[in-house]
Amino acid sequence: MSASDPFHHVRDAEYFELPRGIHLPTPRIPLPDFLGGELVVSKFMILQVVAVAIIFFIFTGLARRVRSGEPVKGRFWNFWEAIALFVRDQVVRPTIGDHSHDDHHGHGDHGHGDHGGHGHDAKHGHGEHHGGGDYHHPADKYLPFIWSCFFYVLICNLLGAVPFLGSATGNLNVTGALALTAFLATVIFGFNAMGPAGFFGNMMPDTGVPGLFGRGLTLGIFAIEVLGFFIKHGVLAVRLFANIMGGHTVLGVILGFIALGADQGFLWGPITLGSIGMQIFIGCLELFVAFLQAYVFSFLATIFIAGAIHKH
Repeated sequence: MSASDPFHHVRDAEYFELPRGIHLPTPRIPLPDFLGGELVVSKFMILQVVAVAIIFFIFTGLARRVRSGEPVKGRFWNFWEAIALFVRDQVVRPTIGDHSHDDHHGHGDHGHGDHGGHGHDAKHGHGEHHGGGDYHHPADKYLPFIWSCFFYVLICNLLGAVPFLGSATGNLNVTGALALTAFLATVIFGFNAMGPAGFFGNMMPDTGVPGLFGRGLTLGIFAIEVLGFFIKHGVLAVRLFANIMGGHTVLGVILGFIALGADQGFLWGPITLGSIGMQIFIGCLELFVAFLQAYVFSFLATIFIAGAIHKH
C-alpha cells in the first residue's frame, strides 16, 4: 500500500499494477487536433469493456441454446439461466406486477374471477413453466434493462476478485453513470406508460384539503417528491460505490498488517497467519457482496420503474 495514497489499489489508474512493482500502462489513443491531445484509456474503462464482452459471450450462447427449444444443458449455462430466471420471477414480475396490463384495458378486475388460479400462476411466472413457452408477462418488457443492470454490475464486481484487476463499480463516476441510466429509464418508461402529465401527476396527490392552503400543500408535496426522485437515484450510485470500495479497502488494510508486523519479531508469524485467514474470509464475503449488490441495484431500479408506471 502506498504511504501517500492508501486507497490506490481501489482507484482507477492509467496502468495495471502487477507483482514486483511492475506497472503495465493502458493505451493512449491519439485524437484529432480539434479535439486536443489524446484519449487516455484507464484501467476501469478496459475492465468495463471486458465485462460487456463476458456478458455478450454468456448470453449469446445461452440465447442460442434456449432458441433451439431444448432444455439448456451444462452446469455453466444452467448457472446463468437460473440467475436470469431468478431476476425475472423473483424481482421484476412480482415487483412490477401486471397492473399496467389491467390499466390499459380499463378493467382492474377484468377476467380474474373467471380464471382464478391461472391469473395467479401467470403473475408469478408459473405459466411459462407449466403452461407453455409463449406466455409473456406484462412486466417482461422491462426485463432487458433490469437484466442488463444486474449482470453488468455483477460481472464488474466479480472482476474485482481477480488479482491485479479491479472493480469498476468501486468508482463513483461509474456508479453515477449507472444511476443516471436508471434515472433516465425510469422517466422514459413512466412517460410511455402514463404520459408526461400522468407521470408528474403521480407526484401530486389529492390531499383532500380545500382552498389555497390545499393547493399549496399539494405543490409542497410535489416538490418533495421530485427532490426525492433525484435523491433516490443518487443514493443508488453512492450505495453501490461505497459497498464495493469499502470491501476492497478492508482487504487492503488486512494485508497491510503483514507489512506493519515485519519489524515485530516473533509476532510477525501470528500476524501473517491471522491476516491471511481474514483475507480468505473477507474474500469469500466479497463474492457474496458482489451478487448482493447487483441484486440490490437491480431490485431498487425495478421498484423505481414500478412506481413510475403505476398510478398511485
